[in-house]
Amino acid sequence: MDEATAPLYRQIATLIEDSIIDGALKEGEQAPSTHELANFHAINPATARKGLSLLAEAEILEKRRGLGMFVQLGAVERIRARRKAEFAASYLAPLVDEAVRLKVDRATLHTLFDQVAESRGLYQ
Repeated sequence: MDEATAPLYRQIATLIEDSIIDGALKEGEQAPSTHELANFHAINPATARKGLSLLAEAEILEKRRGLGMFVQLGAVERIRARRKAEFAASYLAPLVDEAVRLKVDRATLHTLFDQVAESRGLYQ
């Protein structure tokens, strides 16, 4: 599912996951509250709560009664492992499908991939 068409609660969960793997939100730190997310993104608090609950169910966040949600130890590795497992189906298969439609040969596809990867810092 395209991130732009994903349900809002899933988009909220993805934004928090991105903050965790980018290092802006560290393991052990408190995650934004339901109301902070709702106010910042101008969404219903129930939507923000559902996004946070999704991460709690995935053992990315943990609820601490009376304190809020906190990033669990090992969350970065759990997120990376899940996203790596989804990577081929979510990104590579559609890329190859489009290359087939456009009749892009293997060498050209590899060259294009390398150019983009290098420009984004993959080969540092």
